[in-house]
Amino acid sequence: MCGIVGYIGKREAAPLLLDGVQRLEYRGYDSAGLAIVEDTGLVVEKVAGRIVDLRTHLGERLPSGSLGLAHTRWATHGVPNDANAHPHIDCGGTIALVHNGIIENARALRKWLTEKGHKFRSDTDTEVLAHLIEHFMNGSLVEAVGTALREVEGAYGIAVISTAEPDTLIAARNGSPLLLGLGEGEHFVASDAAAVLEHTRNVVYMDDGEIAVVGRDGYDIMDLQATHVEKLVTTLEWDLAKIERGGHQHFMLKEIMEQPDSIRDTLRGHLLEDEGTAKLSGINMEDDELLAIDRVVLTACGTSWHAALIGEYMLEELARIPAEVEYASEFRYRNPTVDERTLVIAISQSGETADTLAAIREAKQRGARTLGIVNVVGSSIAREVDGGTYLHAGPEIGVASTKAFTGQVVALALLTLRIGRLRSLSVLQGREIVKALAALPDQVAEVLSRSQQVQRVAETFMRAQNALYLGRGYNFPVALEGALKLKEISYIHAEGYPAAEMKHGPIALIDDMMPVVFIAPKDAVYQKIVSNIEEVKARRGRVLAVVTEGDEQITEIADYVITIPETIDSLTPVLSVLPLQLFAYYTAVRRGCDVDQPRNLAKSVTVE
Repeated sequence: MCGIVGYIGKREAAPLLLDGVQRLEYRGYDSAGLAIVEDTGLVVEKVAGRIVDLRTHLGERLPSGSLGLAHTRWATHGVPNDANAHPHIDCGGTIALVHNGIIENARALRKWLTEKGHKFRSDTDTEVLAHLIEHFMNGSLVEAVGTALREVEGAYGIAVISTAEPDTLIAARNGSPLLLGLGEGEHFVASDAAAVLEHTRNVVYMDDGEIAVVGRDGYDIMDLQATHVEKLVTTLEWDLAKIERGGHQHFMLKEIMEQPDSIRDTLRGHLLEDEGTAKLSGINMEDDELLAIDRVVLTACGTSWHAALIGEYMLEELARIPAEVEYASEFRYRNPTVDERTLVIAISQSGETADTLAAIREAKQRGARTLGIVNVVGSSIAREVDGGTYLHAGPEIGVASTKAFTGQVVALALLTLRIGRLRSLSVLQGREIVKALAALPDQVAEVLSRSQQVQRVAETFMRAQNALYLGRGYNFPVALEGALKLKEISYIHAEGYPAAEMKHGPIALIDDMMPVVFIAPKDAVYQKIVSNIEEVKARRGRVLAVVTEGDEQITEIADYVITIPETIDSLTPVLSVLPLQLFAYYTAVRRGCDVDQPRNLAKSVTVE
């Protein structure tokens, strides 16, 4: 959510900053702005709209200077307009600040500052910070920032510059991701590594309660009490090509098509065929510790929550351990019953999802063991949990998650296999699962090779206003995920249900104008879902079915059929979700929607 880029060095800052925030467009935003310290003072330019609108507004002459900030805003306080766009400045026009997060006591601080004579130009909570720093600016900039932040309640990732200190860039974090990009004679501050990857692979991830003082030739990180903090330098493994479209029309399509490789990377080095188990050293738990766990809680949001539901089914069926899924946004507010014998698993593509991070912290306070399943190396959740596993799926730029979802399901299957072999699965059963996992990348490629068939089906349904997605067992969460994808990027209203629940209300909606999507592979509940399809057809509903290759029964009754290869029940979601991803994508494209940056959505939700 939102994007921050700051630069201090020897080069002209404006072009670097604009290119940096351009690489963060995928995070979702509604306005953009730029601040540069010039020889004559502070220049701030900002507009509601896209970065292309900011570039047009700036014209050919960019502000000149080697210290600056840029920002893309996703509105929380105040509508998207020029005044509410970042950066925000103080009364004197000498301090500029950009901010991700929410200042919860902004109203009280604004009232207090107004009484002190400060004049506000926007409706945002962020502007309070600029004036608060100005109010405390009696010595150095870092001291004023530190004093101001001690008055603040809420979440923030900020970057600050001032004409009073043209050789200093200040950054601070509490609950919103921020990193330093380290170069030769220049340094960057950013909310996402994608913004700096073109210029450096060496980054330092900031933690909550830290302030960085960044100069051209060095940096210092301290806590809010001004105590120096030693930090590790991380080398990024991603390359620039991975955050570019590579010839595809959209990032989303690129990432859908990358799934054979991303799943292969998630599996790499983890499968032990002879033992029929999985090697997961990153979870930092010995066999006796895993056996001591008597309950698993999975917590996540959005698409990751759907993956967690599949994980719940896997853990209970294959590992024979009680499991439940919690919305991370509700977990810490309902006094959850977790203790030292509970394993809490947080699932998040970005590793920065604010609600999921808060859930993990709540679980740790109650004594639970915590694991993370995340994609972004060095992310906040990855650093907060006791152990876990990375997806290694590569950067996911499209706002609607695709390859991260399948990677999460595969990672959960690996964890289930490891726990299951200790508790309930025989070596032969384990080998069957290992074999099925190893076959997945090629099977995924086979499904994706049928994309043109899915595209033709999407043409038929593109004018629909509503859609119903139905599945049973492992494929009920796939129905939820398919419906989410369609409404996220095509803006068609869609709902997912367990197929048996159709009779308890949703069946009233079915007519010849409403497509019904069934996820119906040949699994343990196959005959039940065939009956559900017959019920829809009896009411003149149009049916698109995702079925196992060779299925003649459903092919005869459904209007459209997309086939997937046969696999074990627990892994069918990895294959059955692929046609639904493609269906949503092609439908959205045909409707003229902004696929990679759908309206009102942000890639990483770093505020509650």
